Amino acid sequence: MLTSSDLIAFVPTENLPRARDFYQRVLGLTLIEEGPYACVFDASGTSLRITPVETIVRAPYTVLGWRVDDIDAAVAGITAAGVTFTRYPELDQSEAGIWLSPSGAKVAWFTDADGNTLSLTEFA
Repeated sequence: MLTSSDLIAFVPTENLPRARDFYQRVLGLTLIEEGPYACVFDASGTSLRITPVETIVRAPYTVLGWRVDDIDAAVAGITAAGVTFTRYPELDQSEAGIWLSPSGAKVAWFTDADGNTLSLTEFA
């Protein structure tokens, strides 16, 4: 039923100006609309709506992720913008924070300005 419909992704924030700065300046996404109820970014053709909430209930899992062609370059670029990648003690991650999954995909996690877990994945 929805196979030909565009996906709209949502991420909550407690501070819309701070979140706008993170997604625009740090991640380099293009802001396409801004108002009191959301900042909308173009995420490679997908609308990403950053919406203000009074209190975030942080999910203990990844809420948003990007497929990247070169995870080493993507991690380096985001790290250079001031982001620290998350380290999980149970995973054997590289010094940069990249995990090699059993399927051969490489994955790295980081958080946005509100603590939402985001990820990068380079598929094998």
